[in-house]
Amino acid sequence: QVHLVQSGGGLVETGGSLRLSCAAAGDRLSNYIMGWFRQAPGKERDFVAAVGRSASATRYADSVKGRFTISRDNAKNTVYLEMNSLKPEDTAVYYCAADLGHILEIVTTRYDYWGQGTQVTVSS
Repeated sequence: QVHLVQSGGGLVETGGSLRLSCAAAGDRLSNYIMGWFRQAPGKERDFVAAVGRSASATRYADSVKGRFTISRDNAKNTVYLEMNSLKPEDTAVYYCAADLGHILEIVTTRYDYWGQGTQVTVSS
């Protein structure tokens, strides 16, 4: 079983950048496909990005393509979400998640373990 601990996030102005980190403990990160999701107040948790075990494959939600980059460093047991050109509509609690499967899933129920969440607020 893997335990995911998130860091990063905070308050940023429109057009700014933030980087989220998600560190794994208890198991090797390389055993998992990793994803990022976000949940705005009153809304469902939505897919943001996913990365394969070797980082050779990535998948993004249309709303973040070209602005966000997911990456992983298996040696450091950490996955990252670099967020650029942030917009107020990116405001949400962001969650990292680990999946034991073999496909870059966009559905929350496919992921087995979750981080604690971190707030990202983009001011207009």
